[in-house]
Amino acid sequence: MIHPLKITSTLADETRYSIYEYILQEKKTVTVQHIADQFGIHPNVARLHLTKLSEINIISADYVKTGKGGRPGRVYKASEKGVSLTFPRRDEDRLLKWTIQLIQDVGPSALTKCQEISYQDGYQQMKNYISAEMTLNNSLSFDEKLQLLTDNAALIGYIPQIQQTELGKKVIFSIFNCPFQEQLTAHSEIVCSLHESYLKGQLDALFSNNELVQVESMIHNCDLCKYEINVTEIDH
Repeated sequence: MIHPLKITSTLADETRYSIYEYILQEKKTVTVQHIADQFGIHPNVARLHLTKLSEINIISADYVKTGKGGRPGRVYKASEKGVSLTFPRRDEDRLLKWTIQLIQDVGPSALTKCQEISYQDGYQQMKNYISAEMTLNNSLSFDEKLQLLTDNAALIGYIPQIQQTELGKKVIFSIFNCPFQEQLTAHSEIVCSLHESYLKGQLDALFSNNELVQVESMIHNCDLCKYEINVTEIDH
């Protein structure tokens, strides 16, 4: 087991974390030279960052033949299994497994109740963030609310983008490495519905006028999960 301090210290470097995010988005193998060119750094520096990331098992390294003879070249890709931090080690995955099994056995009424719980959790968590921000400001502008939403989405693995439309702002959330990856194979519909209701709770805490639409999903053979969120400034 890798010590949590080694994981956090490895990802504390901004460039190294950006390289990891890039590899997640690419969904394919990369080379040292590829990373060096992409980030404008020396290949030796790129190799060091990739080695550090592979040491904590969030990316893997392999050798492939170059087709030009000589030694095989080394390539890197994101590991299928993410990394979790606990102090001390806990077995929350098993608790999650039990909960999902209970929902499946009891049926629709249990799923509806759990959706209500996950929605309220997302709603209350965002309200707490808003309260913390309000201690510094008398009010939050529309753009500040939008930033709060994207900042918190990034914390749970989403890569946010904001687009301007004729009707208001559109927020696009993409996630390439689902935090519930291990549960998707057997319980994808339950996991995704609870994750979505949690996100909806956060949205409703910020914007009274919003629309959440999932446009891509890993469980439907997509490379990523993507949500489009339309918000307007009516509640500003």
